[in-house]
Amino acid sequence: MLLSDILMLMLCGSISGFLAGLLGIGGGMILVPFMILVFNHLGFNQEVIVHMAIATGMATILFTTSSAIWAHHKHGSIDWKLVASLSPGMIFGGLVGGSELFEALKTSWLSLFFAIFIVYTSIQMLLNKKPTAGRDLPGVIGLFSFGTFAGALASLVGAGGAFITVPFMLWCNVKPHTAMATSSGLGLPVSLAATIGYMYGSWGNPNLPSGSLGFVYLPAVACIVIVSIFTAPFGAKMARKLNVAQLKRVFGIMLFFLAAFMFNESRKAFGF
Repeated sequence: MLLSDILMLMLCGSISGFLAGLLGIGGGMILVPFMILVFNHLGFNQEVIVHMAIATGMATILFTTSSAIWAHHKHGSIDWKLVASLSPGMIFGGLVGGSELFEALKTSWLSLFFAIFIVYTSIQMLLNKKPTAGRDLPGVIGLFSFGTFAGALASLVGAGGAFITVPFMLWCNVKPHTAMATSSGLGLPVSLAATIGYMYGSWGNPNLPSGSLGFVYLPAVACIVIVSIFTAPFGAKMARKLNVAQLKRVFGIMLFFLAAFMFNESRKAFGF
């Protein structure tokens, strides 16, 4: 990689780490469009660029989330019993989604699905609307079923799952701050499972460049993680001082531009 590629990835890593701690998101989704630009610049095969960008972004969540988890844990914000209850389903869903569904999707459809996901997330951020608490947490089967769905969906878009686990927890009467912190705790098992799935499902793919482990491009992971692990705790600290609702709206607007980029990538992949 050229110095410009390394610097772009490091800048994106610092931002994604900060957002992971601040908003409880894995940060992987904002990395994807920029990694597509870098991977295009490096001349990677067009058939695997989007898959590699999503998988590599998810792999970085392993490290970014670990840093954010420690910061939240020190303040006693994470409900570890809830993490333990939801993790089995999310791990199963992440493994299946990352190895079977992810590999099966063509670049055009994966780009379109990712773009739609970004639009949905941006609307969530802009409205900042919290679901009304209407019930208690379900039993073991209910939590496993929801975890499987959330893990599979997260693996397809390279996200830690907070976009779906946080609304679910709020709906089940979990306190907002606890829900956001607990989503960080859930980001670790789902990102690990999905990353393993990405590697297994794409092992031996002839279109992959050197330096990759399946769809995960290791040099990019290193560039991002080296800065994100330091900015994630800072984001978690600032979450208690800043107006997070306003920041979510700004982030939501930015996501619309990223969605437009991904819709364009999908258009090109479909040949329009």
